[in-house]
Amino acid sequence: MTPDVLSQSEIDSLLSALTSGSVDLDSMTRDSGEYKIKVYDFKRPDKFSKDQLRAIQMIHESFARQLTTVMSTLIRSMISAEVASVDQLAYEEFVNSLVQPTVIGTLEMYPFNGNALIEINPNLVFAIIDRLLGGKGEFTGKARELTDIEKTVTERVLMRMLELLEESWSTVVDVRFRFESMESNPFFVQICPPRDMVLLVIMKMKVGDVEGMVSLCIPYFLMEPVIDKLSSQQWFVSTSRKGDEGVRENIVKTLEKVKIPMAFELGHTVLSLADVYSLDVGDVIRLDEEVGSDVDVRVGNYVRFRAKPGTVDGRLAAEVTGKVDVDPMEEPAEPEGGKN
Repeated sequence: MTPDVLSQSEIDSLLSALTSGSVDLDSMTRDSGEYKIKVYDFKRPDKFSKDQLRAIQMIHESFARQLTTVMSTLIRSMISAEVASVDQLAYEEFVNSLVQPTVIGTLEMYPFNGNALIEINPNLVFAIIDRLLGGKGEFTGKARELTDIEKTVTERVLMRMLELLEESWSTVVDVRFRFESMESNPFFVQICPPRDMVLLVIMKMKVGDVEGMVSLCIPYFLMEPVIDKLSSQQWFVSTSRKGDEGVRENIVKTLEKVKIPMAFELGHTVLSLADVYSLDVGDVIRLDEEVGSDVDVRVGNYVRFRAKPGTVDGRLAAEVTGKVDVDPMEEPAEPEGGKN
């Protein structure tokens, strides 16, 4: 590309403008070089793309919604949860940001070979424990290490949270979270080298009037085998497909538990009101059906089958001999001769 050549008059005009101060040469030089410089911190390399971080955020937004509903039922108190941030940083930066003592759960992630961490602010933990043990869900004391009983209660809550976390992650990748151990000092937990990059998801959670943070820390090398599956598009596709399948499955399971009355109609007849009024003990009512003929099997309000009556092990029974096709849009069939 041939550079533009200024004429003498253009050169004179440019020199005149510089002399008069109407053109800021330093500003022109600075502006022209800004777009060529990109800040990059080699101590914090970008391992996750923006689209992958967005997919991770959507996964945990779904987790936060489930957490709000399920934990409110479990603890019997108003709970709210929302994703505060999704970031990537060095593991030592995460550890240095934690308070002491705190509540840290070490997690196994199957089928991956490694551990992740979930950290819950002590204020939240003690508020949850207080509520589960019959209190109002308040905490005004000083953070301390958990007792054995408090650890047992906390583990129960953590395992329920992990079930919800698995369900949220299953929309993109099949992963299983298993609780391994609990620690109060963050410096005693080492799931990866200090300078290794980790994924950090921070959620803001509120239990009654107590607020705190819940942090999920996953090393990058643990997620590397499935990193290509983490995309917002994949999340939308998997969510819509699983949502349809889940709705259909829930409907089927619910319908299977519905109880429908079933009746075997041995026969019908029509009597006048005077005949009914004159009935007495020992009288015989003759039905229209013959002995040995099939009877109607009524399911709900519809005659659906024909059956032969009999007994099995001393109990009344009927053997289905045929099926009656019924249009579900038609009115239910009335017994012959009308209602009796």
